[in-house]
Amino acid sequence: MSLRIVPRQFQAPLPLSDLVVDGAPGEDAIPMDVVFVGAGPAGLAGAIELARLVRQDNEQGGKLGDVQIAVLEKAGELGQHNLSGAVMNPRALRELFPGKPDAEFPFLRKPVDQEAVYLLGERSARRLPTPPTMRNHGNFVVSICELVRWLGEQAEALGVQVFPGFPVASLLTQGSRVLGVRTVPTGLDRDGKPGSSFEPAGDIGAKVVALTAGTRDPLTQAWLQWQKVAQRNPQIFALGVKEVWEVKKPLTQVIHTMGWPLPKDAFGGSWLYPMGDDLVSLGLVVGLDYRQTTLDVHGLLQKLKRHPLVAGILAGGSFDEWGAKTIPEGGYWSLPERLVGDGLVVCGDAAGLVDVPSLKGIHYAMQSGMYAARAIFAALKADDTGQAKLAVYDQTLRSSYVVADMHRTRNMRLAFKSGFYWGGVKAGLMTLSGGRLLGGHVHVEEDAAEPKDVTPLAHQEGDGELTFRKVDAVFKSGNATRDSIPSHLSVAGDVPPDVARMYEAMCPAHVYEAQDGKLVVNAPNCIDCKATDVLGPRWQPREGGSGPRYRRM
Repeated sequence: MSLRIVPRQFQAPLPLSDLVVDGAPGEDAIPMDVVFVGAGPAGLAGAIELARLVRQDNEQGGKLGDVQIAVLEKAGELGQHNLSGAVMNPRALRELFPGKPDAEFPFLRKPVDQEAVYLLGERSARRLPTPPTMRNHGNFVVSICELVRWLGEQAEALGVQVFPGFPVASLLTQGSRVLGVRTVPTGLDRDGKPGSSFEPAGDIGAKVVALTAGTRDPLTQAWLQWQKVAQRNPQIFALGVKEVWEVKKPLTQVIHTMGWPLPKDAFGGSWLYPMGDDLVSLGLVVGLDYRQTTLDVHGLLQKLKRHPLVAGILAGGSFDEWGAKTIPEGGYWSLPERLVGDGLVVCGDAAGLVDVPSLKGIHYAMQSGMYAARAIFAALKADDTGQAKLAVYDQTLRSSYVVADMHRTRNMRLAFKSGFYWGGVKAGLMTLSGGRLLGGHVHVEEDAAEPKDVTPLAHQEGDGELTFRKVDAVFKSGNATRDSIPSHLSVAGDVPPDVARMYEAMCPAHVYEAQDGKLVVNAPNCIDCKATDVLGPRWQPREGGSGPRYRRM
């Protein structure tokens, strides 16, 4: 029998006391009414909707008056930490901006009218019928970076205060109520001591805090644990690695693939999306419940580019940008039993609002932000921002198309726990039955509890033209984190050599190295994908402006 390890046995606990602080904002705190933590689609859509509702109410003689709305973002500029495929369903965007024509939205090209799905072998590509859940006709290819920048402009035009470069370290609480947030200090040296550019953490008070910081948000994890909010299933995750290429020949269709180069017991697939006549988005997503300790998603993407189908599209082109992030994949059964508390709501990817079979989450994130804004507005009008009043958001979301979509596909991702081919059969049956067949609750363990077979670590070298090493890819992410920054990654003491090799393979940014059986952590390399937060060292926010600086993702 091969040696196996369980990642959870080597994982540091969530630093709850750092993330949830008992105490009101200090005397010098900045007073706000509503704070959105994270300037992604959920946070910005929520801020826009709330600002519009307040403006309309004031114009109609309402007595709410001036409402201070802030959006805090850890990236130095909006969009720099946002990464997605992405083919976007325009439904929520159209609802947020009624009457605005599609031509005024930041879509990259006309609606999708051609698409294909392929099952790959090492040298083969067999075209498959497009599953109903993956049909994208009428949707739009977008750059999530550009979408977020555009939404930020709309928010600021409505008077929303958007603060890039302000990551949030902690929730400030009294009893069960959230009263505000505390930001991350800047200018600390490698040992965590103040340097010449030191700026202390700041407190921001708020009647409502909206957690909209995206996938694997530590504040959301902490709030759920602190408040003992249950989930039928733990959330599970995938890691996506993405590249943007300038190409010689336009790609005219949306392409998805499955099969090679993934092992048969791993769940995932790839995409190629046209971002314009000379740009192609290429990515590979793999579930973090994979079975081999040294599976390397970045390495698999490099192998994929050698496949004739992909190599032909990229031929003569140039590698422009690279990035990675985790994606919540648990679906319906992993939704927390409530997404509201006293003075707090959770939206978007932080809540797990992603439908894996359709590869969609952006419009769900925006919609959840809008629903939250409506509930927050009503709570402010009633001068009551307790859990019972904010529960309207939870009720609205669960009765909406967002959760209905997730319920319909509730077991499709979970079916692939049985392996690729048998999982495909079960997923097909569920598609045909609208989710009713095999539709009972399927229990799964968290990714860190899934045993992994110990396998050899293979160091991969890129050719510098089509394939690239991790350190070269990190350069293409625009990462400009200063080398003297203190580590934001918590390792559970000395880990065994096999675990160190697992971290080295898993991390797409070469943060971890197994050297002579010891784990070496290169924290400045981190691009905040949070993969090791799922299976290993814990991630916490660091100095504002650190991490990647995506432009086209």
